[in-house]
Amino acid sequence: MAVDPEHVLRAAAALLTRKSTATMDEVAKAAGISRATLHRHFAGRDALVRALEALGIAECAAALDAARLDEGTASDAVRRLVGAIEPAAGLLAFLYTENQLFEGEEQNAGWALIDDRISALFRRGQLSGEFRIDLTPAWLTEALYGLMASGAWLVHSGKGAPKDFQHMIVELLLGGALRREES
Repeated sequence: MAVDPEHVLRAAAALLTRKSTATMDEVAKAAGISRATLHRHFAGRDALVRALEALGIAECAAALDAARLDEGTASDAVRRLVGAIEPAAGLLAFLYTENQLFEGEEQNAGWALIDDRISALFRRGQLSGEFRIDLTPAWLTEALYGLMASGAWLVHSGKGAPKDFQHMIVELLLGGALRREES
């Protein structure tokens, strides 16, 4: 029987989202394969995490495309983005905490492209007068990542309903990002 690497990655992501310190034995078990088979596909934890990173970047890029960030208001684009990224939120929550991915010269350029696209969305909202200008686009981008990771953990833990994921994140982010008329 052939092993589907994407199945293995999704099983690993689901496990590592719940238990970031899981061993390769535990990952193999979660994927329904032997440790030897897992090692044939991913030589070690670093290789597995890097493959998860590639999957996360691909899913983020697809979500950005699906969200049509240049259409409509910036607020509506943020709503579409959070909805589009929701299926990958658990994987992104795991990757968000993997410091090795964001340090040193080996950082994947894909993250920078994603950051740039989301920052451009926030910048567009600021230029249109929709978003506050005292918060930088980079700050708003990181806040969005943090809220999505926190939302994924909340849903996973059972403390939050999956149906509330998009609403809660968008309302908290935009409630703090929307420009208020001064009296």
